[in-house]
Amino acid sequence: MQRVKTFNSIASIKEQLPPESFQVGPDVEAPEAYILRSYNLVGSVLPEGLLAIARAGAGVNNIPVVECSKRGIVVFNTPGANANAVKELTIMALIMTARNALASIEWTSKLEGRDIANQAEKGKGQFVGHELAGKTLGIIGLGAVGALVAQAALALGMNVLGHDPHLSINAAWKLNNKVKPVDEDELVKRSDFISIHAPLTAETEGKYDEAFIAKAKKGVSLFNFSRAAIADPDAVKKALDSKQVKAYVTDFATPELLNYPGVISFPHLASGTYEAEDNCATMAAEQLREYLENGNIKNSVNFPTVDFGIPEKPRVAVLHSNVPKILNSITTLVSLSGQINIEKMANASKGDQAYTIFDLDSELDAKSIANISANPNVFLVRAINYTPNGK
Repeated sequence: MQRVKTFNSIASIKEQLPPESFQVGPDVEAPEAYILRSYNLVGSVLPEGLLAIARAGAGVNNIPVVECSKRGIVVFNTPGANANAVKELTIMALIMTARNALASIEWTSKLEGRDIANQAEKGKGQFVGHELAGKTLGIIGLGAVGALVAQAALALGMNVLGHDPHLSINAAWKLNNKVKPVDEDELVKRSDFISIHAPLTAETEGKYDEAFIAKAKKGVSLFNFSRAAIADPDAVKKALDSKQVKAYVTDFATPELLNYPGVISFPHLASGTYEAEDNCATMAAEQLREYLENGNIKNSVNFPTVDFGIPEKPRVAVLHSNVPKILNSITTLVSLSGQINIEKMANASKGDQAYTIFDLDSELDAKSIANISANPNVFLVRAINYTPNGK
């Protein structure tokens, strides 16, 4: 029975983590894995024996990833599982700002008297907006969300410019060929609307700053459905005051910008649909099960992808540093352990971290596992449960 502790409210995952094999819930003791959404683990003590953390969402700034890497704790996220929900809210933001929808609703709600219809007719001129067709949307970050936003904007008749220096080959193949790839400066200068769909990194932190905004068209609208820190709040306020920026729409309410004129703040609503929550929980649980039962890693932010299928022989998984000669050291120790033969092996690296799986002709004993674990560049050695004939 494997133990998985949940945080926040997690959709049903009984199908992915069946109760006959997994103990799942918020009160699980000595957990081997966590599943969470927005619960903040930074600064908390991670228990001994914790093997993995699955974030039901894309961002992992609420997880101490560096500490997890040093301890051999695999951190998963669920890229793309909530992409459609984020896309829909982004398109709503586009329409709201182009048509001055929120301001018109707020104005109309304050009308009084019996001639409201006449008042509305006389006052509607102040809210005349623009159609999206023919306007230009610039998208920074063309992953799962950015690609869907681009597709929807094209369907609305918009021109779409895209910029993503880290675009993967798979993501590029999925991108509509009508999206024009440009450098960031050209995107900023030509766009009527700009939306960032990239993770918070040193490269994107404070992206919406004075220098960025100064390059943009006067009256541009900025969208932030990634993370609060992507915007410099002082720069945004200054740009709104000067009318350089018409509107700033964010999914992250902050004290600096809440209720500031021209700012529309959502309560982290982009992935807030029942469908997205189900999709994220399902993907997170499936990835945990694959790792706990088979040792396979997919969608980890700190360790490489390795899919070795279902064990047909005793399996040993080793999380280790990506340093020279470490693989030779590990394979030598495995081979010398009672003359065990390595029948299959997979190895991959991701930055400073690496992962190696061995399928052996017989089980590795506890002493041999301890010898491999003693290597200072090895984070964790794990024997994967193996049942002959899958029974």
